[in-house]
Amino acid sequence: MFSQTTEYALRIMVYLGGVKDAPATNRQISAATQIPPGYLAKILQLLSRHGLVRSQRGLHGGSTLAASAKSITLMQVVSAVEPLRRITGCPLSIAAHGKSLCPLHKRLDETISAVQHVLESTRISDLIGGNLRQATPLCVLRESNARNTGRRKTRRG
Repeated sequence: MFSQTTEYALRIMVYLGGVKDAPATNRQISAATQIPPGYLAKILQLLSRHGLVRSQRGLHGGSTLAASAKSITLMQVVSAVEPLRRITGCPLSIAAHGKSLCPLHKRLDETISAVQHVLESTRISDLIGGNLRQATPLCVLRESNARNTGRRKTRRG
């Protein structure tokens, strides 16, 4: 349902919300969130343009949240990257439907509405579970497990 860019933006925001002592460098963020450095820089610019992240270059530079983790909702992050689109009229432009949605599109819009509600009611601080600089990265491929058992790599959530 969410694009890779949206997923990455959320990972960045949760990571930055857990870093309290100093700005995080792109290298630190990339390592912790497993986001490729070039892609990370583009997403940080996007988040900065939307006032969610503050970045500073230089010797003691890095990125921080522009506001407290308690005041930033997941909806703000999602909206900055790829806003949710509600279904307000027939996507097929069927004139007979007018402003009414058919049962399928009505149910889909209800689903989008439910997701929107969860995103609006969840703050970055709700997702922070300790010192993320010392924690396992947010999404880690269990390489050692895959090597030891001969199984495919799986994501850990």
